[in-house]
Amino acid sequence: MAEATPDPGEGLVKVAYVGTAALVLSSVAAAIAPDTFGVVHGAFSVFLFVIGTGAMLWAYGLGVSRSRTELVGISGLFLLADDVAPPSVCRALRGATAVQVVAVIAAASFQPYTEVAFGILAPMFGLGLMGLWAGRYGQFAPRPSKGD
Repeated sequence: MAEATPDPGEGLVKVAYVGTAALVLSSVAAAIAPDTFGVVHGAFSVFLFVIGTGAMLWAYGLGVSRSRTELVGISGLFLLADDVAPPSVCRALRGATAVQVVAVIAAASFQPYTEVAFGILAPMFGLGLMGLWAGRYGQFAPRPSKGD
């Protein structure tokens, strides 16, 4: 029986899952006990935001360098549109980002005007990882030569 080949960038998908799970736990804890976990959740959310922003900047640099020979679009680079990634990777990274958005909005809705609201920054982590995946492993169409 042949083994299934892993998708490229499997490590980034695992990082997205771990970060998402930690964010969900942090969001639930902060929604239940904001006095105890609100600051921790806020700090963790800002940490994920910083990591996601760095990943997006890195992805942007990768996209610019690849755009010399390939047709790199913003939606393909940051949202995995236009068949840039295999369906399994799209589901995993888009799903993780969606879970992040739902978790932080729900937590912020339960505890408005507290540190818990900083959670809305965290989904930048998922967006950054999508961009980084596409910048490193995405399949973009070749750029036509100048004579075409």
